[in-house]
Amino acid sequence: MLLAMVFDVSEKLSEFISNKAPFSAIVFEYYLGFIIFHGNMFSSMIIFISVIWFTAKMAQDTEIIPIWFSGRPINRFLRPYVLASTILMLLSLLLNHFIVPRANKVRLAFEEKYYRDEMLVENYHAEYPGNQVVYFSNYSNTEGQVNDFVVQQWDDSNHAENFLKARTAKNIPGTNKWTLTDLYKKQHGFPKGSLIHQHKLDTSFNFRIEEMAQRENVAETMTYSELKTLIKKEKAKGSAFVPNYEIELYQRTSYPFATYILTIIGVAVSSRKKRGGVGINIAIGLGFVFIYIFAMKVMTVASMNVGFPTYLAVWVPNMIFSLVALALFKLAQK
Repeated sequence: MLLAMVFDVSEKLSEFISNKAPFSAIVFEYYLGFIIFHGNMFSSMIIFISVIWFTAKMAQDTEIIPIWFSGRPINRFLRPYVLASTILMLLSLLLNHFIVPRANKVRLAFEEKYYRDEMLVENYHAEYPGNQVVYFSNYSNTEGQVNDFVVQQWDDSNHAENFLKARTAKNIPGTNKWTLTDLYKKQHGFPKGSLIHQHKLDTSFNFRIEEMAQRENVAETMTYSELKTLIKKEKAKGSAFVPNYEIELYQRTSYPFATYILTIIGVAVSSRKKRGGVGINIAIGLGFVFIYIFAMKVMTVASMNVGFPTYLAVWVPNMIFSLVALALFKLAQK
């Protein structure tokens, strides 16, 4: 994580300086959350390499062979690994669902203030509860203004009840209140009703700009319950980002569970003494890590672009590697 910080600092240092980011904020708001987030994300991989390292070291020092000849079953040898994996898995689950999102909220707020580029949303279209359809042509977070804002209300029979179009619209931050300018309203028997023009209107809607203009990693800042609520709302709107949010939710459980699988694989591949020494065991372990990450990325892309079920996309790599772990474990017993 310290090496990752060095590369990250070299990439973002000029932005930190130009935006006058305070040193205390860089350390405690950004990099503290950076270490928590990435350290927990790759914890199963780090544990895997650690298991391979000290198990291979025991094998090279001929400490495992006497254990086999003592008559103890391999399950007894594996018990401390499983107990440690359970503790680390539960800790990772707690971090993933409740602690890391809060740390991410602080970290990403810092990025938004001192590092992020301008956020643009174009051709937004969504359906909100209550048969309300919303559209706007573009939005920029620097201006905080929506252009060509359109709201249509439909009844249960799919007939238009009223129509509103404004040249610009601004949402008061943290509220459902909006200020519309240069707007046209048509209601009371739309489309036959009268057309009303107003220069300015202060009104409220059941949505906020934060729901419409979001970074792709907004799900990283939400706890388990908050993310479930977001997914429910986005499904009701027919949002294209639902698979991303579901993958984020399921990965928070699947990644910690991978600790069990990778630990068993690590013990199986490194419990034998090899001519190449510890290095060959680590090389084999890294190969498994790369294949696991590749499989996870392939399934994630398939879910987002092909429509593959998100829960399967996240859990299939674990299922495949569970079979690999079982096969390697059986070979290790021989």
